[in-house]
Amino acid sequence: MNHFEVFHDVLVKLFQEIMDIEEKALITSEFQDISVNDMHIMEAIGDEGSKNMSSVAKLLSVTVGTLTIAMNNLVKKGYVHRIRSEEDRRVVLISLTEKGKAANRHHRKFHEGMIQALVKDLNEQEQEILVKSLLNLREFFYSYQKK
Repeated sequence: MNHFEVFHDVLVKLFQEIMDIEEKALITSEFQDISVNDMHIMEAIGDEGSKNMSSVAKLLSVTVGTLTIAMNNLVKKGYVHRIRSEEDRRVVLISLTEKGKAANRHHRKFHEGMIQALVKDLNEQEQEILVKSLLNLREFFYSYQKK
């Protein structure tokens, strides 16, 4: 196989399998009541302090209404706190509970392992080339979002 065929084969299969692989790795008996999408929402909220719904929705490229539906479930399951801002009652602030932080750490460990596997046999120069290549791929995807 030439390089193009290898890239095509790896990328197509990786994109097809990544959500399934991530779900199997992340949704353990401890976190069986949430989805990978929920994990990504908690990642966007982060462990430090509160964020407003609008900023998290923007990070995730979803509407505040869509995020609200997910928040209702995460609050009900005990992963997220939701409060109104004291300064502006229209603003809803969200933060992770201890349970949410534990799920977020679990998710982060998976991503760290993925990155370690990606670069494990690469020297510094090869890692720089990989970073440049991945940034080029991301730019390709962003260009399709803008159309």
